[in-house]
Amino acid sequence: MPVPSGSDPGPSSRQCGVLLHPTALPDTPGCGTFGLAAQLWIDQLAAAGITAWQLLPLAPTDGTGSPYSSPSGFALNPWFLDVDALVAEGFLDAAAAEGLPGGSVERLDLEAARLRAAALGACLLERWPAQSQERQQAFARWRRQEDDWLVDHCRFMVLRERHGQQPWWTWPRPLARRGRLALRQLDRDAAAPLLQEALVQWQLQRQWQQLRQHASSCGVRLIGDLPFYVAHDSADVWANRRLFSVRADGSLSEQSGVPPDYFSDTGQLWGTPVYRWSLHRLTGFRWWMRRLDRQLQLLDLLRLDHFRALESYWSVAGQAETAQEGRWKPSPGVALLASLQRRWQRQQGGHGSAGSAAPVLPLIAEDLGVITPEVEALRDRFGLPGMKILQFAFDGNADNPYLPANYQGDHWVVYTGTHDNATCVGWWQQLQEDQRRQVGELVGHTIDAPGWQLLELALGSSAQLAVVPLQDLLHLDDQARFNTPGTASGNWTWRLGQPIASLQEPLGGLQGLAQRYGRTGSGAAAEVVVGGSR
Repeated sequence: MPVPSGSDPGPSSRQCGVLLHPTALPDTPGCGTFGLAAQLWIDQLAAAGITAWQLLPLAPTDGTGSPYSSPSGFALNPWFLDVDALVAEGFLDAAAAEGLPGGSVERLDLEAARLRAAALGACLLERWPAQSQERQQAFARWRRQEDDWLVDHCRFMVLRERHGQQPWWTWPRPLARRGRLALRQLDRDAAAPLLQEALVQWQLQRQWQQLRQHASSCGVRLIGDLPFYVAHDSADVWANRRLFSVRADGSLSEQSGVPPDYFSDTGQLWGTPVYRWSLHRLTGFRWWMRRLDRQLQLLDLLRLDHFRALESYWSVAGQAETAQEGRWKPSPGVALLASLQRRWQRQQGGHGSAGSAAPVLPLIAEDLGVITPEVEALRDRFGLPGMKILQFAFDGNADNPYLPANYQGDHWVVYTGTHDNATCVGWWQQLQEDQRRQVGELVGHTIDAPGWQLLELALGSSAQLAVVPLQDLLHLDDQARFNTPGTASGNWTWRLGQPIASLQEPLGGLQGLAQRYGRTGSGAAAEVVVGGSR
């Protein structure tokens, strides 16, 4: 767990991890799963003394494959359901499993993944009446426990399918506005597909928790990622419309984005509703607490994307076509994080023993971009580590905050790059000659393996945690890039084109570097530490 603020974490606080999304795991048709390949991946990390696996959001994706624009902020992605485990446990017939749609093993086929998940859900439903009473009772208990999000998620997904994947505000008015009679009628008429959706989520959670327990026994922490906003066309907005900036007809009154900057003359328009913070305050941030509770039920640590919006957010008119005419509005980040901290402390057993500090929130602040002193003050007030990206460090300025020499203290998570960046090889290929010289001067020798040499800078920095995308360990170019922001196609589809067992050599190389810089764990005793004082 995170080290309490103000304590001395000792040498084990210096850790390293690898970024890899489960969709990229090999040895499965169409998409990676929570199955054997994921277990073997964790085993490989543990064998190399690597104590963190960072993932992207585990939620269902939008039509482009992005997990950052999900129809549900609480559900797990049905693509990740492992068929072999279901057959082994008797939830699925082997013959039915063999008849499931396949898909490319080289790239993620979005349509094939969707069709396979739908067919798998139908097979689970068909076999469900034959399951034991004990299993049916376990499912019923889980369904009651998750009722506050599961019911509306299942309704939303069934309605979405019935209406040709059209957004919820285009549905018949009684359903779009959640009329009680319309929802009761749906519950009666669609009992079977609603049950199917719930069964899929139950099995996903069972498989994920087994995988998480395996990771814990191996000393590998799981780091997740939480988008700040939720999609307009989502169960979250449909079921809680008053908490978001949507009108009665479902259209946006305000939307999110960022203002014009060096990268865009018109800013970025994201098209997601912003929060009606006054109503969130009145409820004691109940929806946010449920959302964060759910994520921390699944993960050990959580990166909070677009953290700066907890201090103030860029709000743009709902019908605007660019982000130029927006304005900054204050957010109640102090009150929200204070509520979460109190809740977390209660869950962790209170304030600890006499003389010890309270548990630190298990959050990482994604504080990239133009960050104000007010945002930094909010981050520091709650002892949250910020992020450093080495690909951003070489602009020729000696005071560049991403240069390792300029890190103040150790309260950071440093990356060579993220899922939104070019691979280090691709980044190097795009650099101007003067920038290449600057990198070489910092490294102290000629650059011939940019991913590994940036990795060595990260490992040698003062940051508590250093994370490298697997693509950089494998020295892959931009054909392996995971996402290019601002583009609508070709993203999220990269998959590892070799068996997990073949990664022993590059992970062993990472282990050697990590040992040099005091960043390896030792099996189950290792902990990822991202707490402490600056």
